[in-house]
Amino acid sequence: MAANDDRIEYAVWRTEVIRPPKQKLATFGSTNIHYYLLTEPAYAEMTREVNETVVREGRVIAERPRIVTPYYLSHLEGFSHEARRYLDALIKTYGSDAPGLFYTYRNEPKELNIVSEHWRTVVDRLNVEIDKQGDPLAAIIKGEDELWDVSLLKFIYEVARGSFPHHVTQMGARGLLDVDASGVPADARLRIEEMFRRVTKGEFDPDELKKELDRWNLFTEYEDRFFAIFRKK
Repeated sequence: MAANDDRIEYAVWRTEVIRPPKQKLATFGSTNIHYYLLTEPAYAEMTREVNETVVREGRVIAERPRIVTPYYLSHLEGFSHEARRYLDALIKTYGSDAPGLFYTYRNEPKELNIVSEHWRTVVDRLNVEIDKQGDPLAAIIKGEDELWDVSLLKFIYEVARGSFPHHVTQMGARGLLDVDASGVPADARLRIEEMFRRVTKGEFDPDELKKELDRWNLFTEYEDRFFAIFRKK
């Protein structure tokens, strides 16, 4: 485990965001980032004669950031025992209703090419192409070949961190960070209303709505309204 941790730490340390997106992540919508992730092939370490670059191209879809609380996070599935201990520590430190932002992403790989050029030459060429296209959400990342996905995660983290103050300011100005007597942020109430609307129209899975209400410990409050949807059908 320690060896794996060292490899991950090394990959993070070696990752460089050469060209970050010129726009921040959207506060009230999704953001589509077009990335080029460049790595030197793993076999290049065995010989100095190889002068090639692996170019991974794809898109990262950053969904609209959601306002959550430690209590809400503690009811999400998929966390390890260690992660849940950390969430318990957050609740003890900040309280179960302290609002924060939760970012979700989807990676859509597009192409992988190996070109016979030094990675710096590839960067110069890509910069010219991006400038011609005028894409403000294009990015170039230099990462580690065997742990390229770690490099991509570091990039995503840095983009989110850079957008965080802007998101907090915009959401705070709209009162979305306000928490009611039930410990639920205004943003979450609006999201629940949107889920109800979509479930009623047959556009959203009722089970997902039920899970969301349970995560906020709100099912009892919305129970009559929830079952009324099925009585209408």
